[in-house]
Amino acid sequence: MVEKIVQPSKGFIKEFKEFALKGNMLDLAIGIILGAAFGTIIKSLVDDIIMPPIGLLLGNIDFSNLFLVIKEPANLAVPLTTPEIAKNLGAVTLNYGRFINNIVTFLIVAFSVFVVVKMLNTMKRKETVIVDEPTTKECPYCVSKIPIKATKCPNCTSQLAG
Repeated sequence: MVEKIVQPSKGFIKEFKEFALKGNMLDLAIGIILGAAFGTIIKSLVDDIIMPPIGLLLGNIDFSNLFLVIKEPANLAVPLTTPEIAKNLGAVTLNYGRFINNIVTFLIVAFSVFVVVKMLNTMKRKETVIVDEPTTKECPYCVSKIPIKATKCPNCTSQLAG
């Protein structure tokens, strides 16, 4: 079976250029860069600030060094004290301490994103809630629009209540 190669049309290329040169692509690139930097900061916050005191409270545990050996290396010469040592010696490990750190990191990032989205939604609602007061009303007799403070209709000359 012969496959047909589809060439992009000139319209497709023009459309892509318009997309790439608009602000959309630049906004996306800036978002990705800031997201990566934010992720690095959060990872440091979890690994260097949050988890050490928690580990200290739980009996001087370093979560990044918690692991389970699934298969020991053939020639075990030194004790397997860290995942790095175990990996270098050829052991197979489950690094559940790092997984716990990553869960904490995810929860902090998810909460931060939630707070930002909530603030944006609140600001958006404040912008749309602003409603102008009406300046006209209908005459109950001739149904024409008249100023809201009018006491007499200029069209049918009827006396209005209030």
